[in-house]
Amino acid sequence: MSNCSITVIGSGAYGTALAIVLSKNKNKVFLWGRNIRHMQSLKLDRCNKKFLPKIFFPPQLHIEFSLKNALLLSNIILIAVPSNAFKRTLIQIKPFLRINACIIWGTKGLEPKTGRLLQEVAQDILGKKICLSVISGPTFAYYLAIGLPTAMVLASNCKKTCINLINQLNCNKFLKICRSTDLIGVQLGGVIKNVIAIASGMSDGIGMGPNAKTALITQGLLEMSNLGKIMGAQRCTFMGLSGVGDLVLTCTDDQSRNRRFGMLLAQGLSIESAKLKVGQVIEGYENIKEILMLSSKYKTEMPIIEQVYQVLYLNKSVKRSALKLLTRIKINKQ
Repeated sequence: MSNCSITVIGSGAYGTALAIVLSKNKNKVFLWGRNIRHMQSLKLDRCNKKFLPKIFFPPQLHIEFSLKNALLLSNIILIAVPSNAFKRTLIQIKPFLRINACIIWGTKGLEPKTGRLLQEVAQDILGKKICLSVISGPTFAYYLAIGLPTAMVLASNCKKTCINLINQLNCNKFLKICRSTDLIGVQLGGVIKNVIAIASGMSDGIGMGPNAKTALITQGLLEMSNLGKIMGAQRCTFMGLSGVGDLVLTCTDDQSRNRRFGMLLAQGLSIESAKLKVGQVIEGYENIKEILMLSSKYKTEMPIIEQVYQVLYLNKSVKRSALKLLTRIKINKQ
């Protein structure tokens, strides 16, 4: 498969890491971000000193200051922005997209205030004929950027295009991308695991131990798969990379910003102080209200989501919430 041009929208840790790994196979990659000073720093330093210091860019990674140029240079557009910026980003890029453009997003979240899946947002703005794909899985930006072996899943609404995209992207010997047709399941796994990771951090922060954390992760997997089934996802998706794989990584590794956030809350920090200390968007905090909206809409119980919400928005103590969770663990009889 010949090398291609890829434009990455979003110059945070994840967007930069994706741009680095995709350019290592001699794909021509263009990276654009909205903060001009940050972009100037990327161009000058040839690394992302803020989020990925000392990881230098391959020659095939180009910093692009013009959004229009960045979009006209590629027909594969990979969006890696926080969920609260996703809709705004689509509106920005729409006038400059090539006719045959394929949109992929690595954003793990829901539309703020509505709880809609990001594919619905994309279809509203870009139309239902455009090829839409989501890429997800157990990935932390640092490990991806330095070239450690990583496996991800790409789900798309277009089978032929999905296969072609995987052939183009699945080109680095350290990066394996698998195909899925389950857009709903892949998106739900990516957003719900962040809240479970906050709960996991709370559990670790008050010293509940690995037994309790494992039970919590198991309950979290049950909650996301139950909601997914009702919404039309494939249950097997939650047993794969974008489900249990991403869930376990995010709940157990120190690179997880959601887990660190939960630990900081357990140590007594306020919400704002914990957010400042993490220093990056906490998607679990941003999306928990929307997950509860889906839980209510589809009439499925999600005890972990409920308890974390009470800590974040109703001033419930972390210890009381964590202990309450242990009484809500259910056994999946299926």
